[in-house]
Amino acid sequence: MSDAGFDQPIEGRFAGAEHRLPVRVYFEDTDLSGVVYHANYLRFMERARSDMLRLAGIDQRARFEAGEGAYAVASLAIRYAAPARLDDALVVVSTLTAVRAASVAIHQRVMRDALVLAEADVVAALVAPDGRPKRQPRGWTDIYERLIAQGAA
Repeated sequence: MSDAGFDQPIEGRFAGAEHRLPVRVYFEDTDLSGVVYHANYLRFMERARSDMLRLAGIDQRARFEAGEGAYAVASLAIRYAAPARLDDALVVVSTLTAVRAASVAIHQRVMRDALVLAEADVVAALVAPDGRPKRQPRGWTDIYERLIAQGAA
């Protein structure tokens, strides 16, 4: 057995236009009833969005550190369909659905095998340090448009 990559964080991958991030349910993710606490699905989705953007070539950290703003969730609609439980192996599937001057829309599904446990539509807006919407860099919107077109093909 090789140790190559053993000490590296878990990353997602693109399967066509879909980004897929594996997630394991730990005890800390569950509530008193033994199922994943509803807010933790949002944490799983946030990790998946951040991983997707990084793998697509969007350097959020550099933009933030340069004082040029950061993404903030502008809207979120979520639907819970079935519970996840301790030790479940989940996958968060994220797909870009629209891009605008200052925002990007993403559809996300938390899945156990083929079963959708929760799904959400998220709009992330780029905001300047003063909190006002800011136009996304053209290179970023080009990446988003390419991924959206790939998903439509």
